[in-house]
Amino acid sequence: MKEISLNDLRKLPEGSYRLIDVRDEALASYGMLPGAIHIDMEELEKEDSAAIGDIPQDKTIILYCQIGKKTREAEELPALNGREYYGLEGGYMGYLQDELAHMEEGGEKQKKAEMSIRKKYHKQLFSRFAKACKTYKLINEGDHIAVCISGGKDSMLMAKLFQEIQTHRQVKFDVTFLVMDPGYNKENRQLIESNAKALGIPITIFESNIFDSVDNIEKSPCYICARMRRGFLYSKAKELGCNKIALGHHYDDVIETILMGMLQGGQIQTMMPKLHSTNFEGMELIRPMYFIRESDICAWRDYNELHFLQCACHFTETCSTCHTDGTTSSKRLETKKLIERLKKDNPFVESNIFRSVENVQLNTIIEYKKDGVRHNFLDEY
Repeated sequence: MKEISLNDLRKLPEGSYRLIDVRDEALASYGMLPGAIHIDMEELEKEDSAAIGDIPQDKTIILYCQIGKKTREAEELPALNGREYYGLEGGYMGYLQDELAHMEEGGEKQKKAEMSIRKKYHKQLFSRFAKACKTYKLINEGDHIAVCISGGKDSMLMAKLFQEIQTHRQVKFDVTFLVMDPGYNKENRQLIESNAKALGIPITIFESNIFDSVDNIEKSPCYICARMRRGFLYSKAKELGCNKIALGHHYDDVIETILMGMLQGGQIQTMMPKLHSTNFEGMELIRPMYFIRESDICAWRDYNELHFLQCACHFTETCSTCHTDGTTSSKRLETKKLIERLKKDNPFVESNIFRSVENVQLNTIIEYKKDGVRHNFLDEY
């Protein structure tokens, strides 16, 4: 496919072209180029595509994927026959690199992001962050917390929320903003560093070779990668004198995990707000974004015109994705869509899923396990 550079794209007359994001739907949900629409590549392989038919014939079509590889290698696309179209050189990542190159350390991006946490999104973000910390006793006097940053929207916002709560000085604790480089390519690592610099987050980076280790694993590579990353983070945090690591899982992650456990794993379990490490004595994992909705995180991101990574592993080079808890985007996205469908008939379905693991009636459970020991209702019948 013929390509167009970002500089040449900017020279085109405003309104003369239409941007189309052809990445995985989960990747696109984490941010698109301004004014772009999302259309799956499979849709473009149809001769009669309604989505393309809605675009006026006089519009030049610009397709982009994650790094430009997918569009560059694409053969003829039947839906675009007779249309003028190009692939965007460098893809979405090329656009982000160009945007971040113009950001200033401690500049307007940082000031606007911090002010929006204090004002516009205070109730949705900071209040819920503080509520989770208080409800589950996540932050204690004298703690040294490793705030683990993956480069995505959730962990970057979590870092800013930790900075904000420290200014309130209700509890004295220390933080280290910890970034593990498990084998990022140059562009992905630079994106994390640029975002941290622009938002005023002083990160500590250490390296591992996790991506290389899991590249050849065929069964559950995302799950194994997540477990390995967790272990490396615990180890480095302890080395730095921390007693806790903080992860950026939010409310939607929690309810999706509950439902996925039932539908995919045949078990009832949840993502706990805090856990003692079984392998690293004295270490604890906390999730202070437990009450924050993903839609509010996205709203904060878009209001501040920020662009983050979803997953920076090698799989993103082919525009597929994984998650920090080891699940693949397809399964989690499938569960997310199921919840959306259920919500149309029952607006309380999300809170009901969340509350279901707070209201377990053991007298109505056939079997349950505690500390690895299985208990059956017949034991006390």
